Amino acid sequence: MDTRIGRLTVLGLLYMVQGLPFGFQVSALPIFLREQGVGLAAIGYSTALAVPWALKVFWAPLIERFGGAAGSRIRWIVPLQVGMMVGLLWASQLAIPDQLSLLMVVLLVLNALAATQDIAVDGLAVDLLPPQELGMGNAAQVVGYKVGMLLAGGVLVWASAWLGWNGAFVMMAALVAGVALVVAQLDERAVEGQGPPDSPQSIKALLSTLRESVWAPGIRLALAVVATYKMGESVIDVMYKPFLIDQGISASDLGLWLGTWGMGASVLGSVIGGMLVGKRGLFTMLAIVGTVRLIPELGQLGMAMGMIEVSPVNVIGISLAEHLAGGALTTVMFATMMGLVDRRIGATHFTLFACVEVWGKSLSALFSGLIAERIDYSGAFGLGIALGVVFLVLVSRLPRSLEPNPQPH
Repeated sequence: MDTRIGRLTVLGLLYMVQGLPFGFQVSALPIFLREQGVGLAAIGYSTALAVPWALKVFWAPLIERFGGAAGSRIRWIVPLQVGMMVGLLWASQLAIPDQLSLLMVVLLVLNALAATQDIAVDGLAVDLLPPQELGMGNAAQVVGYKVGMLLAGGVLVWASAWLGWNGAFVMMAALVAGVALVVAQLDERAVEGQGPPDSPQSIKALLSTLRESVWAPGIRLALAVVATYKMGESVIDVMYKPFLIDQGISASDLGLWLGTWGMGASVLGSVIGGMLVGKRGLFTMLAIVGTVRLIPELGQLGMAMGMIEVSPVNVIGISLAEHLAGGALTTVMFATMMGLVDRRIGATHFTLFACVEVWGKSLSALFSGLIAERIDYSGAFGLGIALGVVFLVLVSRLPRSLEPNPQPH
């Protein structure tokens, strides 16, 4: 197999596995909780189950130190996938809704396992992808992750009408097992790119290099851009599903329209974003795609304000457009993050960027329900749009000397 196709395939499969637990939490859990009569504030607070994704930077140096030597990352990843499979099978045996609290604990553990795997996989991506492949490499990363989210939060929600929630977890476990069997047979040398470091640094040296990289000119502003790029979108997305439920749209329809078709549009957007990388400067593309994203968000605000009818045609059209733009923006942003990474500490540095992204969107998601209860859905959606404008202002202030701007060869 062509080494370029091989490494993109490996990365796509690994990120798909990581998207399963998070996809269920983000897309399926709000629907499930609302069906059980759970309040909006509690639905917003349930996003705290993603806290391992926000905290993984604190154990990333350990993963880099003990799992970053040449040829070791894949062998280190497989046991985490086995742990995820066991957790999903455990979840399949729970009686819902009687054991809802225990399900929350299992989802927290699954997110911790997936987040830890993500550290190693991010390091693998930094090792394997040369600058000219950042666009398609990050497209494979984002698309793989979103395919996992689509399966867990879309297809299986739609199929839950006859599979049941327990059967959905069994299907996710089978997917993880299949990928683990494939990845266990691989050797990193078969998909080699730039190659990982010859030997891992000490923890002290890793932290020193990280501190040096963070204090480089313009990087702190870049971190602010990363923190804000999903803030407004998260406020809107978390409350959008409960809003539609309250408007009489069924959970099954939402699973199909948003979780399946919507995620499909997001995947398409991610591929388009990968194709855009390298065509123009990454900072310019962030500004263009970030502006386009505001258009469907204004449509969501219009529905919340009663200016646009909440009909199937409008919901589907606006939702697909929002997912398409959001998907393109994610790939461009992740390519930008990877382009700014210090490859001496690839896993740790990229994990810092990724955690900052999670901190930004998780903070806004956490309080989205409380915001909607205080100022209604329209107020929450309006705030989300305002945060999207703040992101664009910060992008406009990024120094051009910092531009990674990978060009095709």
